[in-house]
Amino acid sequence: MRGASAPDRDGAGGEGGGPGDPHRITCHLDDLLRERGMTLVELAERAGVTVVNLSVLKNDRARAVRFSTLTAVCDVLRCQPGDVLSLRPRS
Repeated sequence: MRGASAPDRDGAGGEGGGPGDPHRITCHLDDLLRERGMTLVELAERAGVTVVNLSVLKNDRARAVRFSTLTAVCDVLRCQPGDVLSLRPRS
């Protein structure tokens, strides 16, 4: 199974903004899907990734993303990884 892993609930293991915010990566799947008139379910089917994994990614709860998942998402959306993910400034 490809996709994002479950988040660490205690917020440990990163240089984020504190407990519950283990990283500063933001996912822009909502915007990309809206611009393309596509649903998360449709993206999941086309990319061969589970809706659950894409939902974890979309809602900024992922702690890791496989390159194969990112590649499949970018292929379907015809975009670059930097269009899907960005780094928030330190707070």
